[in-house]
Amino acid sequence: MSEHCHRSAESAHATNGATPSRQICAAALCALLCVAGGSALGAATVGQPVPACELHPLQGSQRVALDEFRGSVLYVDFWASWCRPCAKSFPFLNAIDEEFRDRGLRVLGVNLDEQVPQAEQFLAKFPARFALAADPSGRCPRAFGVAAMPSSYLIDRKGIVRHVHRGFRSDDAAELREMVQGLLSEQLDAR
Repeated sequence: MSEHCHRSAESAHATNGATPSRQICAAALCALLCVAGGSALGAATVGQPVPACELHPLQGSQRVALDEFRGSVLYVDFWASWCRPCAKSFPFLNAIDEEFRDRGLRVLGVNLDEQVPQAEQFLAKFPARFALAADPSGRCPRAFGVAAMPSSYLIDRKGIVRHVHRGFRSDDAAELREMVQGLLSEQLDAR
């Protein structure tokens, strides 16, 4: 098991107040993501186009397609309510969304919970000021090869994956912010 999957499995088991069955489900999901993500054909890799995915908004009915973000720098973050590092990443995601939105950054948090109320309870504790979508079917995380929670993908204005980041620790914020700034400074070719 990779270090990132191990950290995610630990956070799933350490979730405060989680019932044993929820802990087992969280660990199983993590294991599935680790196994499937590590060997998924077509997984999002640096230098390749972003996988084509359609997502459902957490609220409402209009689907979100990732290709709609072409021309913007896109930070896609896969998260779940049971994921402790996900909770730690939300203040960072809110901050970069606020700081760089006017320069062309779009942050999209993709929830993987099977039940929307679980995501809503999480969001009541850890509000998001960035765009949110859901994929309880798991098609999009499989296409990306999500291997840990959270998993983040930084996509340039041309729709090319430029960085993959698994897990989140507060020490990661400065490096991620610098990568976002670098991509925002690149110009989209007129071709």
